[in-house]
Amino acid sequence: MNEELLALLRAVDTPTVCNAIEVAQGARGFDRYTRGTVLCSDPEAGAIVGFAKTAKIAAVHPPTEPADVIRARRMEYYRHMSDGPRPALAVVEDVDGENAVGAYWGEINTTVHKGFGLAGALTNGVMRDLGDLPADFPVLAGSIGPSHAFVHVREVGTPVKVFGMVVQDGDLVHADRHGALVIPDEVIPNLADAIHKLLETEKLILEPARAEGFDFAAFETAWAAFERART
Repeated sequence: MNEELLALLRAVDTPTVCNAIEVAQGARGFDRYTRGTVLCSDPEAGAIVGFAKTAKIAAVHPPTEPADVIRARRMEYYRHMSDGPRPALAVVEDVDGENAVGAYWGEINTTVHKGFGLAGALTNGVMRDLGDLPADFPVLAGSIGPSHAFVHVREVGTPVKVFGMVVQDGDLVHADRHGALVIPDEVIPNLADAIHKLLETEKLILEPARAEGFDFAAFETAWAAFERART
């Protein structure tokens, strides 16, 4: 990941990247993005960009495995989160799904992950301690709740599914308050050009629409230019 592309990705929102991927692919139909509404701990934060560090947790019921197995897996989890290339973000599936109650993402856990150098977290699970989460570590979650319940790690480094999006450990993810997406490897070399092209093309309709005296005739002219630029 070159620094120029990384800076550009951090500067644009996830809908822009979603559209730019289709520009790079030359067709509509990109579908590796989240479905439904996500909650963001810091809606004004910029985009999270990084390689996914995946895991699965559960919390509704106590773990059935021996305590030493659970402790060892917990340490394996934290070792996994601390290792690997940066930038990175935690992508953690709560297998309790819609019944998730364990707020894994509170003040302590987010501070630990930020200390490891992670850029943020994406989970279908629960977050809490909203007034005490560390700055510059956005959490995108499925819900907010008060308890950690019986939260424990089930799997480390395996494929996960959050908000309908399948993520492999090591996938490049872009996320913000709109949701998240996985950037396909094949578009990375052309993604910066695609983003710049998209932004310039959008100006063809946005600038006239914001100008004084904009009317339907102006719209027709602007839209024709916009359509030509998209083809």
